[in-house]
Amino acid sequence: MSLQVSAAASSVPNEDCNRRSANFHPSIWGDYFLSYASGDSLEADHVNNVNVDLLELKEEIKRMLMVVDVNKPLQKLDLIDAIQRLGISYHFKSEIDEILETIHKDRHVSGIIDDNNVDDHLHSISLQFRLLRQHGHKISCDVFNKFKDSNGNFKESLVTDIKGMLSLYEATHLRVHGEDILEEALAFTTSHLESMAASQLINSPPLAEQVNGALNRPIRRGLQRLDATHYMSVYQEDPLHNKVLLTFAKLDFNILQKQHQKELSDISRWWKNLDFSRKLPFARDRVVECYFWILGVYFEPEYILARRILTKVIAMTSVIDDIYDVYGTIEELEIFTSAIERWDISAIDQLPEYMKCCYEALLDVYSENENDFAREGKLYRLDYAKEAMKDIVRSYFWEAKWCHEQHVPTMEEYMPVALATSGYKMLATTSFVGMGDIVTKQAFEWLFTDPNKMLQASSLICRLMDDMVSHKFEQKRGHVASSVECFMNQHGATEEETCNEFRKQVRSAWKDINEECLLPTVVPMPLLTQILNLARVIDVIYKDEDGYTHAGGFLKDFVASLLVNPVPI
Repeated sequence: MSLQVSAAASSVPNEDCNRRSANFHPSIWGDYFLSYASGDSLEADHVNNVNVDLLELKEEIKRMLMVVDVNKPLQKLDLIDAIQRLGISYHFKSEIDEILETIHKDRHVSGIIDDNNVDDHLHSISLQFRLLRQHGHKISCDVFNKFKDSNGNFKESLVTDIKGMLSLYEATHLRVHGEDILEEALAFTTSHLESMAASQLINSPPLAEQVNGALNRPIRRGLQRLDATHYMSVYQEDPLHNKVLLTFAKLDFNILQKQHQKELSDISRWWKNLDFSRKLPFARDRVVECYFWILGVYFEPEYILARRILTKVIAMTSVIDDIYDVYGTIEELEIFTSAIERWDISAIDQLPEYMKCCYEALLDVYSENENDFAREGKLYRLDYAKEAMKDIVRSYFWEAKWCHEQHVPTMEEYMPVALATSGYKMLATTSFVGMGDIVTKQAFEWLFTDPNKMLQASSLICRLMDDMVSHKFEQKRGHVASSVECFMNQHGATEEETCNEFRKQVRSAWKDINEECLLPTVVPMPLLTQILNLARVIDVIYKDEDGYTHAGGFLKDFVASLLVNPVPI
C-alpha cells in the first residue's frame, strides 16, 4: 500500500476532538519488578554454591542418559520425557538428540520396545512416537494399528490403561494432515479420559492431575517453563520419581528465575523512563506481560539479548496497536504511518505531540544495538526487523480506514491484512535478531517468502484465537470488524457456528506446524521452535479469554509462577 501524506493531513488535528477509549485497566504490577535490579554479595555467594551443586547433578544426569541397557528401553524414554517436562532439556540437548537419532534408525517400534518386556505397551509406543515427532523425526502413525480390533476400532480393553491412554492422547497432538488413525485416537482418548476425570475414577492423584492438565492443554501446546512448574509438583508425588532429576530441575528453575527477574527489572526501568502511562494513558500498560510472552518464546540463559530486544519491540507494538485501534484519528494515523515508512527522526516534527514520544522510542529500540550488529556484520538483521514493523503498521492503517469507513470486509479481503496485524510475522522476524550465528540472511529471506506455511499457521492461530475471545469487548468501543464479524456477515452464520469453523481452522493450522517441523526442515529447528513457541503462547494467553488485555486474571498467576515465586526445594 502506498501512503502519501496529503496537504490536508499534514496539519496536526485538534487534540480536543472526540476520541474513543477502551478503559484498559492500569498495570497490576506497578514498580514491583524494579526491586530486582542486582543482588548483594550474599546472594552472589549463594548463586555460586548452587551452580556448583548444579554442575555435579548435571554430570550425574548425563551419565544416566548415556548408560546403555538394552533390557530397559522404556526407562530411557521415560527419563528423556521427564527431563523435557521438568524444563531442563536445554542442558542435555546433544545427548537427547543422539539417543533419539539412534532410536529412529530402527523404524520398527516393536523391535525397539519389546512387547514381552513391557507391561504398558500402549504407553511405550505412544511415548516413543511423541518424542520422535517432537524432535522432527518422521515415524509412521501405522504403529498404532496394533491397538485396533477386527472392526477397525480402538480396543475397549485399552480404557483400563489410563497411563497408556494419556500417552496416546498426547501423541495425537503431533499429527499432520491425512493421519486419520490419530484423529480417531484423539476422539477415543478424549472421550474416555474426560469421562474418567469427571467421574473421579482415576485412583492415582498424580495421574489424575496429569489427565486434567492434558485435557486443558496438551504438552504440544504448552509453554515448557510454565508447564515445568506444574509438573514438578506432580512428579514429586510419584513414588518412582528420580530424586536427582527433581532436585536439579528445582535448583535450575530458581537460579534461572533470578536472571529473568533482573532482565525484567532492566526492561521495567526502561519502560518507566518512557513514562507512557502518563503520556499515553489510553494504551495498555503491559510490559510485564510482554516479557512473560517473550519468555514463552525462549527462556534459556543464552537468549538474554534476544529477549531484551523482542520484549521492547512487542511492548512498543502494543502501544502502537492501541494508537491505531483506540485513540488516533484517521488523519493522524496517516501521518504516523508515513513517518514509520520513512524511519527517520526528522519525521517526528510532523507528528502530534502524543505520537512523538512513541515514535522516538520506537526508533531508539532498533538503534540501541545498531553499532554492535554493524561491527559483527549483522546489520541486515535490523533491516529485516524494520521492514516487518513497517508491514504491520501498514496493515494497522488499513484496519483503521475500514473502521473509519464502517466497512465490513469479506474474509478474503480481511485475512491477509489481519494475519499481518496479528503481529506474528513481525515477532518471528524480530525473534531472530538477537539469536546467535545459527541465524543467517537466508533465514530472514525465508520468513519473507510468501507463502510461508509455518508463519501462516502461527499467525492464523493468533488471529482467530484472539478474535474469538476479544471481539465482543472490542466492538463495544468501536473497533474494526474482527474475523468473527466478517465471517458472520459474509456467510450469515451465528457466532457459535463461526467459532466452530475457526476452531477447525486452528486445529488444521497446528497440523501445518507439525508438518513443517519434520526433518529435513527448511531452516534450522531452533528457528522453527521460536515460531512454534509463539503459537503456544497464544494458546496459553487467549484460549478462554483475552488474558493480555485483562491481565488481572489467570495471567497474573502465570506471571507470578515464573517471575515471582521460587520453586520450593
